[in-house]
Amino acid sequence: MKLISFLMRSIYYRLAGQYCRYRVFARHGILLPPGSELAQFDAISIGAGFTLGRDCKLYCHDPQNGSRLTIGDRVALNDNVIINADCGGKITIGNDVLIAPNVVLRASNHKYERRDMPINNQGHAAGVIDVADDVWIGANTVILPDVSIGKGAIIGAGSVVTKDVPAYSIAAGVPAKVIGTRGRDAGDAAT
Repeated sequence: MKLISFLMRSIYYRLAGQYCRYRVFARHGILLPPGSELAQFDAISIGAGFTLGRDCKLYCHDPQNGSRLTIGDRVALNDNVIINADCGGKITIGNDVLIAPNVVLRASNHKYERRDMPINNQGHAAGVIDVADDVWIGANTVILPDVSIGKGAIIGAGSVVTKDVPAYSIAAGVPAKVIGTRGRDAGDAAT
């Protein structure tokens, strides 16, 4: 009897997963690679030319509380990227953004001010993450709520971004700090 129950559950979850993958394709035109998931995908806006690797997770639960995830055109996510706009958080990713493996963007944090109750009972503080166009985010980076990353910026691998990063800056470290700027445009005169 346990074997039959196990087989029925396995078949159900397999079919439910395939149905979800079909709905994601019908809505966004995306074939999900193995292990990848778009949770509450009807609340996620994705532009043209979007690609994602294996084991990526995009979350936008509770849009009724203001959660929103907007992804621009030609955005590429490598393997194991987690983008979480839950609990009222908002994440906007511009066009032509490159996100390397194992990157985490989370637009809300647990509240922890009260010591008389466990952290997991205190709810969440919603925030906003804004990633402008032409940004490159290096592997193993974490981007926390209430951060804007300016146009053309580069975030070095292994960084923890806790503050805004200006346009065309190169930021790295824990916490991330500006360590340089990108070169000039090809049309600029040499001096």
